[in-house]
Amino acid sequence: MTALSARISQGFCLLGHAYMHLLVALFLTIVLGLERIWERPYADLIGVWTVGALLVGLLAPLAGYLGDRWSTPGMMAIFFLGSGGAAMACGLADGPLALGFALGALGLFASILHPVGMAWLVRVSLNRGMALGVFGVFGNLGVAGAGIMAAVLMDGISWRAAFVVPGAVSLATGLVLVGCIAAGLVGDEGRDRAPQEEASRADMLRTFLSLSATVFFGGLIYQSTQVALPKALTLRLPGLEDGGLLAIGMLFTAIYLTGGTMQLVGGWLADRYPLKWVYLWTYLFQVPFLFAAAALTGVPFVVAVVVMVVLNVGSLPAENSLLARYTPVRWRGSAFGAKFVLSLGVTPVAVQLVSWIQGATGGFFWLFTLLGGAGLLGVIAILRLPGDDKAITRQAIAGVAE
Repeated sequence: MTALSARISQGFCLLGHAYMHLLVALFLTIVLGLERIWERPYADLIGVWTVGALLVGLLAPLAGYLGDRWSTPGMMAIFFLGSGGAAMACGLADGPLALGFALGALGLFASILHPVGMAWLVRVSLNRGMALGVFGVFGNLGVAGAGIMAAVLMDGISWRAAFVVPGAVSLATGLVLVGCIAAGLVGDEGRDRAPQEEASRADMLRTFLSLSATVFFGGLIYQSTQVALPKALTLRLPGLEDGGLLAIGMLFTAIYLTGGTMQLVGGWLADRYPLKWVYLWTYLFQVPFLFAAAALTGVPFVVAVVVMVVLNVGSLPAENSLLARYTPVRWRGSAFGAKFVLSLGVTPVAVQLVSWIQGATGGFFWLFTLLGGAGLLGVIAILRLPGDDKAITRQAIAGVAE
C-alpha cells in the first residue's frame, strides 16, 4: 500500500466516524423540539430510536464479516450512501411511526462504520494508538456537532432540514469514495502496515472474555449518558431551557468536544505504555464522578459530566488497541463487529433505561448511580486481562527491523 492510499483510506475512516455519530445523535436534540411540534411526551418520543439503536449493534458482526470477506472500501461506500439516504428519509417522516422506520434504516447502515472502518484504520496505520485516538476525536466531533447543528437548522429552517442537510453531505461523500475505488486510489490489503507477533490462544481467550464485560459496561455508561444528557442539562441547570434548543445544543457540544480531546492523550499513552494499565486507570477514575453526577446540580454537575466523558472516551484507544493486538488480521472486522454488538447493542437498553427512570422519577439520580456501579464491575473485569503486551509488540517490531 502506498502512503497516499493509506492517507486517503484514513481520511474516509475519520470522516465516516464523524458522520456516523453525528447522524445518529441528531435525533437526541431534535426530539426536544418534536415534543412541542407533535405534542407527545419526551419519554414516548425518545423510545422511537430504540429499534434503530438496536440495529446499530446487532448488525455489526455481519458488517464486519462482509468487510473481512468481501471489501472494506466497498462496505464503507455502502455506509456513506445508505446512512445519508436514511437520514434524509427521517426528514420526510410525518409522524412517530414513519420516523421510527427511517431511524431503523439509519441504524442498519450505521452498523457498518465501527467494525469495518476501525478494522480498515488499524490495517493502514503505523501508530495504532494515535490513529485510534484521532478516530475517536472525529467521532466525538460528530456527537458534539450534532447538538449544535440540529439546533441551528431547527431554529433557522425546520426540524426536517436538521436531518436532510447532513444526510445529503454523507450521500455526497459516498459518491466520492465510489470514485476513489473506481480510480484505484483505495483498495483492500491483506496485511497490516504495523507488524505484530500473534498472541497465544490462551491470551486471546482471556482478552475476549474480559473485554466482553468491559465493553458492555463502558458502552452502557457512554450511551446512557449521551441519551440522557440533553434532558439532564435542562433539569440540573435552571434557566438553561430559556435559551432555547441552541443553548442546550451548544453546551452539549462543548462537553463532547472537551471529552474528545482526551482520545488523543489516550492514543499517545496506548502507543507508549502497557495497554492493560492505561485502560484500567482511565476506566477506574470515571467511577467517583459517575456517583457524584447523581447528586450534583448546576456548574458542579457540568464539571462532573465533563470529567466522566473525558475519561470514558479516553479509555477507547487502549480498548481498541487491545482488541486489535489479540485478534488475527483476517478476523479483525468480525472481532470489532462482535465488540460493537455489546457497546452499541446496549444502546436500546440505555434508551429504555433513560426513558423508564426519567418517566418514573422525573430525574436521573438513579441512572448515574447505576452507571457508577457498572463502572466498578468493568474495573474488576480489566484486572483479568493479560499482562505486558507492549513487550511483545516491541519484540515483533525489532524482529522485522533485523
